[in-house]
Amino acid sequence: MQTRISHNAATPVEMMPGLVRRTLAWGEKAMVCEFSADTGVFIPLHDHPHEQVGYVIAGQVEFVSADETFIAEPGDSYAIPGGVKHSARFLAPTTLIEVFSPVREEFK
Repeated sequence: MQTRISHNAATPVEMMPGLVRRTLAWGEKAMVCEFSADTGVFIPLHDHPHEQVGYVIAGQVEFVSADETFIAEPGDSYAIPGGVKHSARFLAPTTLIEVFSPVREEFK
């Protein structure tokens, strides 16, 4: 369990060109991560067993989740159930916070 971590101590991980993740904290059942993405980054259609709940701090991102397409902007939040295919296209430089449950072991 990671009870507290300062932002500066959270190691930035480049998940793909232009997409950086910082794993901020996790407990037994949930994990919080910060993602920063450049304009044009595209995360292809995928799924995972983790529920994914997010909040956009800055920027703009287009999500496709199941049969729904939506654009999230600063102040917007969203939830993607586990097992649902989804993708993301970043329309502007974007920073967002996401919570995963259960913990994504590969993000520790």
